Amino acid sequence: MYCQCDLCIHVSADLYHPFAVSREMTENDCSNSEFPEETAVELPVNGVLDLHTFAPQDVKDLVPTYLDECLERGITEVIIIHGKGKGVLRRIVRAALDRHPAVVSYKYGGSWGATVATLGKP
Repeated sequence: MYCQCDLCIHVSADLYHPFAVSREMTENDCSNSEFPEETAVELPVNGVLDLHTFAPQDVKDLVPTYLDECLERGITEVIIIHGKGKGVLRRIVRAALDRHPAVVSYKYGGSWGATVATLGKP
C-alpha cells in the first residue's frame, strides 16, 4: 500500500477524500513507487501527520507506517492531527498508538483535535 523513499511516503491517491488535491509524481520522486504516476501523492515525514484528508478506514494502516518512518529518521515526537469532530479518528489513532511497540506515551496536543506521541526503541 505504501512506498517509502528517503524523504516521504508515497500513498495511493485513492486513500484521500475526493476534495483533497493530489499531484502527479515527477521524475525526481521516489522511483520505487508501486503506484502509477497519476495516482501517487507525497506525504512528507516531518513529525506532523494531518489526517483530515484521509478516510477513517485508511488511518489504521497509515499511522503505524508513519510512526515507523519517523523512527527511521530519528523523529521521536509525532503530532497527529485528527480533528475534534465526533472522535472517530481520535479513537482510531489512539488504538493504533496503543498497539505500536515504539510508542512510549501519548497525550492531547494542546487541544483535543491532536495527539502527540512520544516514540522510543521498540
